[in-house]
Amino acid sequence: MSHVKKLWPLLTATHRYDKSISTFNRGLGQMIDAPILAYLIETTNGRILYDVGCDHAKIHDPVARARYYNPDVFEFGAPDMRDEQRIPPHLARLGLSPADVDLIFIGHLHFDHAGGLKDLRRCGCGAEIHVQHDELEVARSGADGVVFADDLLDDAGTPIPFTTRQGEYTLVPGVLAVSTPGHTVGHMSMLIEMPKGPPILLAGDAADLQENLDDEVAPGTLWPGREQQAIDSIRKLKALAQDTGAWLWPNHDLAFYRTLPAFSGACE
Repeated sequence: MSHVKKLWPLLTATHRYDKSISTFNRGLGQMIDAPILAYLIETTNGRILYDVGCDHAKIHDPVARARYYNPDVFEFGAPDMRDEQRIPPHLARLGLSPADVDLIFIGHLHFDHAGGLKDLRRCGCGAEIHVQHDELEVARSGADGVVFADDLLDDAGTPIPFTTRQGEYTLVPGVLAVSTPGHTVGHMSMLIEMPKGPPILLAGDAADLQENLDDEVAPGTLWPGREQQAIDSIRKLKALAQDTGAWLWPNHDLAFYRTLPAFSGACE
């Protein structure tokens, strides 16, 4: 029996960039606005965050912004992230604090998914942080240029403690971590059995857009040589959705996001 009670999609920022970043060898020259999402899952065992958005300080401090979002490296600049879109203010509007989060699940360690860890810890979040072993190894090696090394450190420069996992597992009854590599070496999606209605399958960046799912086209940003692996992960998600009757959510699709309950509404 599922222990899930509610799910909130949290809009943490938006980013305007070339569509080819989301669709491999497609959309070059077409600009899109992409939501950067996190998800709060309330269960009878506690609260889980899937992803935590960007590091607000790197966007709003001029020196840090110039360093981390240098247009020579990040052609499309920094995301648009307002103070109220940080995770702590989202939690506050639900009557919660970062200390009320029991587990953080990072689908992959790119800056727009793991950057908010430092902010949460600064605000009193002591939750265990789960990530795939191979994902963390690559991130710490510096081999993935979309990972900001500083996002893996606390304010004192000490490595953030991660609980590493290998492969698929159940976080709590009704919440399953699903292996979907390709975009990164250790990318993970999540299947959530809701108390009412169909399960929800969070693709994460295995599928940025509905187009990735409909046309089985890989994300435009891939771990080198992993296009077929990324397509296989999309097909795996689609098969899982069919087998379970799940609603499959792309992760950076603005039109899709607008169909979801407006915050502070929840899926139940």
